Amino acid sequence: MAAPKKLYIKTYGCQMNVYDSERMAEAMAGAGYVETATPEGADMVLLNTCHIREKAAEKVYSELGRIRKLADAKRAAGDRMLVGVAGCVAQAEGEEIVRRQPLVDIVVGPQAFHRLPEMAARAVAGGGAVIDTDFPEDDKFAAPRPKARRAPAAFLTVQEGCDKFCAFCVVPYTRGAEISRPAAKVLAEARDLVARGVVEITLLGQNVNAWRGEAPDGAGRWGLGRLIRELAEIDGLKRIRYTTSHPNDMDEDLIAAHGEVDALMPYLHLPVQSGSDRVLKAMNRRHTASAYLQLIERIRAARPDLALSGDFIVGFPGETEAEFEETMALVREANYAQAYSFKYSPRPGTPAADLPMVDPDEASERLQRLQALLGAQQAAFQESCVGRTLPVLLEKPGRRAGQMIGRSPYLQAVHMHADANLAGRIVEVDIVGAGPNSLKGRLAA
Repeated sequence: MAAPKKLYIKTYGCQMNVYDSERMAEAMAGAGYVETATPEGADMVLLNTCHIREKAAEKVYSELGRIRKLADAKRAAGDRMLVGVAGCVAQAEGEEIVRRQPLVDIVVGPQAFHRLPEMAARAVAGGGAVIDTDFPEDDKFAAPRPKARRAPAAFLTVQEGCDKFCAFCVVPYTRGAEISRPAAKVLAEARDLVARGVVEITLLGQNVNAWRGEAPDGAGRWGLGRLIRELAEIDGLKRIRYTTSHPNDMDEDLIAAHGEVDALMPYLHLPVQSGSDRVLKAMNRRHTASAYLQLIERIRAARPDLALSGDFIVGFPGETEAEFEETMALVREANYAQAYSFKYSPRPGTPAADLPMVDPDEASERLQRLQALLGAQQAAFQESCVGRTLPVLLEKPGRRAGQMIGRSPYLQAVHMHADANLAGRIVEVDIVGAGPNSLKGRLAA
């Protein structure tokens, strides 16, 4: 039998890209490829790209320059390296990628990755680069997944695309309109994951709480709260999470699920982006700062120990110092356990891209102030966990001998000494120390 070919995938960006990379690797496994940890010597290299930040495309071209040296070395040895660009940069740039870097054999958008084996075969056969940035009607999730044992935590995409059209965001253009996978298919994939050792599932979507999947009996549609309740009934599934959400799609059933479903973890990532109503309107967010804060109050009433995470954009076009201070006030009131904050960067083709920019130095100074406040809140939350005993899902060995790394209910990494045979188990851990991004624990007596 011929030796399997080597596939290297580099994944940029969000958890959905991580999930998509898994599915691409599975699709190529059927064509005789096995994953390798480095691009050196690979028979196929895939860059699964993200377009959410400025200069994302330039980073891809820079990486392709490095890959070209490896491809040239492979060619000099009488062999060939297929090179592909997938994901949102592929969707946005299309043929431009091949024009700028003729090395590329395959350009595939995020909705067509299931066609990779066919595209690879065509590329090998010759005739030029193979490009597919369509939004095909066939189900890219339909391919059966391998039955191999899995890590204890897994991602599961349930929703794709976005209909919100925030003024700064490229997702509606690169991922398309909102599409919800049918409940029966989500439940079937979840059961399959649990059968292969998964005990924690994170439901993914560009706007995951907008999920409205067809009910298993075909009679109507479910919301995300109903789906979570059904998932919690799967024997062996101990933990459920979901990300990323929009405030306007947090309905009452989903809020109630936070207090009623034990398996739903007390961690919520709910981006707000700004605390200024004028800026929110310019962003086309369609909610106000006060509505967001009232929503947080209702969720915390359902789940008092909720750890809140968020996203913020500083220096959106037209933002004044007073409007930035409104964001600071919202952060103080909401009190985040963890958050992501960025200086606004224009994305080509979005409505905000043509607006006058805030002075870059002023935007940078605001970002530093915001990050200092968010960092202080995160540090306070980390310290509040010291002295508590938390259930921790042990996931993998750490860097040190005898060390294991797990996740708390609040998604914090927890380091401790434990037997590697405990991987996949949820154990009680006494938290004895806190760092900026992780906790130190010891197994409870």
